[in-house]
Amino acid sequence: MIHVEGLTKYYGERAAIRDLAFDIGRGEVVGFLGLNGAGKSTTLRILGCVLLPTSGRAVVEGHDVVANPHEVRQRIGFLPDTPPLYDEMDVGRFLAFVARLRGVSSRQVAARVAEAEEKTGLREVDSAPISSLSHGYRQRVGVAQALVHRPALLLLDEPGSGLDPQQMVEMRALLRGLRGDHTVLVSSHLLPEISQTCDRLLIIKDGELAAQGTEEELARRWGGSGFIEVEVRGARERAVGVLEAWGRVRVLAEAHGVVTLQVEASAERRPQVARAVVDAGLELLRLDRGVEKLESLFLRLTRGAEEASP
Repeated sequence: MIHVEGLTKYYGERAAIRDLAFDIGRGEVVGFLGLNGAGKSTTLRILGCVLLPTSGRAVVEGHDVVANPHEVRQRIGFLPDTPPLYDEMDVGRFLAFVARLRGVSSRQVAARVAEAEEKTGLREVDSAPISSLSHGYRQRVGVAQALVHRPALLLLDEPGSGLDPQQMVEMRALLRGLRGDHTVLVSSHLLPEISQTCDRLLIIKDGELAAQGTEEELARRWGGSGFIEVEVRGARERAVGVLEAWGRVRVLAEAHGVVTLQVEASAERRPQVARAVVDAGLELLRLDRGVEKLESLFLRLTRGAEEASP
């Protein structure tokens, strides 16, 4: 669906993105992560035919964004970081207007609007002025205008920005529901939502691609040795002393005589750790093998391991 190679964009002498290269397959939901100013929005705007690259290529479903922008625009739906809404219009009329702009035939407009409203949970506010909507509903209208013409590719720039926890749950369900029907590239700072929504991640740092892959692949490659999480009943000092033989130990929680600890491990050492805990007279309640969480991986890849360390 998307092929990018050598993509570069300069603003004056400053490079917003440099030599980006990645591919996204049809039907994937891919998270695009990076700190503020890393180049996420610039990349999405180039893919959306809003900006011209300085050099390199970006191809959407076989069409070059520079040579064939009209062909690309027919295949994409774009939600910028500020949704392009007309506050004086009702939701339904606005979506019908957008559908006509996107080339949907008059006979199909009503059906496409109903379909977009159904996917985004907007049926109940079809007749409401956009100016009367909460921030969460405005974000939904932004997503609906991006998909009302059934695009093959959705480019979503921070769709969860400013949403409360309940609205985030609803947005997460919305994005999951788009999988398969559309290819989705979504930029976000909300790491838990990306973790629970996306098939694969692209992480950008200072305009360059720092890493790409599934969360598990990134953890294996960049997350260091991983860890073993242990929950025991007994003295905290004794538990720490036993586990320090296997690696650096962190105490995660302690309550009512139960201590939860995390020990770094270079390999699968659960049997040995379990035996050592029991031999020390501690009651072993739980032992799990884990990998580094997305938040730590993100900080490691965008700021460096030293800054990411607790």
